Formats: sequence, C-alpha cells, structure tokens
Amino acid sequence: MTEQEPDRDPAAAPARGRASAAAVPVLLLAVAALCLWASSRMTWVRVESFDGLGGARTSELIGGTWAAATTPLALTLVAAIAASFAVRGWALRVVGLLVALVAVAAILPAASLLIGGVDDDKAGRLAELPDRAEVTATETFALPAVLVLFGGVTALVAAVALIRKAGASAGLSSKYAAPAARREEAGNRAATSKEPLSERMLWDALDAGEDPTDADASGPNGQDGPEPTGGTGTRR
Repeated sequence: MTEQEPDRDPAAAPARGRASAAAVPVLLLAVAALCLWASSRMTWVRVESFDGLGGARTSELIGGTWAAATTPLALTLVAAIAASFAVRGWALRVVGLLVALVAVAAILPAASLLIGGVDDDKAGRLAELPDRAEVTATETFALPAVLVLFGGVTALVAAVALIRKAGASAGLSSKYAAPAARREEAGNRAATSKEPLSERMLWDALDAGEDPTDADASGPNGQDGPEPTGGTGTRR
C-alpha cells in the first residue's frame, strides 16, 4: 500500500514566491556592498611628484582616500540588508530611497574620474605632498571606478526591488501574521468557506474555537440546525 500524500497548504506556493522575491534585493545589496568595499581597497590614482630637493616621489591613492565615502557607503548597504528584514511597508520604502541615494553618491566620484580625469591639485592634496612639491604626472586606474559604477547600478536595482517588496508586503499571507490574527482568520474561513481546508487551516480553526467540520450546522436564521421546512405556529 502506498502512503497517502498529505494535503499541501495552498498558501505555501505564494509564500515561497515571496521568499524568493525577498532574497533578490538582499543579494543585490550584498553584491553592491562587496563592489564598493573591494574598490575602496584598490588604487584609483598614482601620483608622480618632485619637490626639487630629493628624487621623484610616487604616491598611490586608494579608493578609501580618493573617494573617502566609498567604505561608509558600503557599510550603509550592509545595514540596509538588515533593515530589509526588520521593516515593512512605508519604512521599507524609506530604506529603498536611502539605498538609491547611496548608489548615486557612490557613482558620482567614479563617473567624475572616468570622464573628467584627475585634478592635480586634488591629487597633491590627498597625497599629502609638501607645499614646494609639484605633481609631474598622474595615472588613473579605471577598474576600481568601473567596479563602483557596477556596484552603484546594482544598488539602484536593489532600491527598486525594495520599494516593490514594500508594496507586496502589504498582502503578506497569514503564514507570517501573528498567531492570534492567524487563528482568527482561520476561524472565519472555517465558518464561511465552501472550499476544503488544509491541515494547517483545520488546526488554526480549532485553536480559534471553531469546529471546521460543523460549518453548515447553523441555519440561515442563526439558530442551530437546519431551518424547519414546515411552520408549526398557528395561522390567524
């Protein structure tokens, strides 16, 4: 004899779909944060200088120096991952907007470097050159800037996903509701639904004090038992 397959909760498939959708912004935020952090450890600009006294000096400016906000922005994206699990509704929309602002703030210095090149005065100041030193040459490394651009675009996509998730979270299934609310909903459904109930819904209905097997026990007049077919009262 083969064992009978247990009833499946009809809310399980939508719940799995929501769980997959919730994982998308988390993955995107993790990728964006990793891109920003990795770029902050890479060399963005190499500066050649000469002060007239000693030999030529070479200074390498990493992302954390040239674009100082890169590391804090990466940490902000990590914090947004935790916030995406902790908040719902309008608060999640706020998180999405903050992530979008972080993405723009990360993209601007990278795009400026790739498009406008290196400002010698800024390079000398960040390299902490003495006043008598002059910048003789600069070299730009495109890879870390491109990595930031990729991370910024990824963060923008994550922001859109968070805002969409905020709208979808308003219709969260009873699986994620508070136990009392879930029991109340199951009790109401057991009393009114004409469709067969799942095993989970049956147990929730029992917890709510409803008998899911006696949904039709009350008549339309609110009295126990079916409505009598014939009248018993006296006619005038």
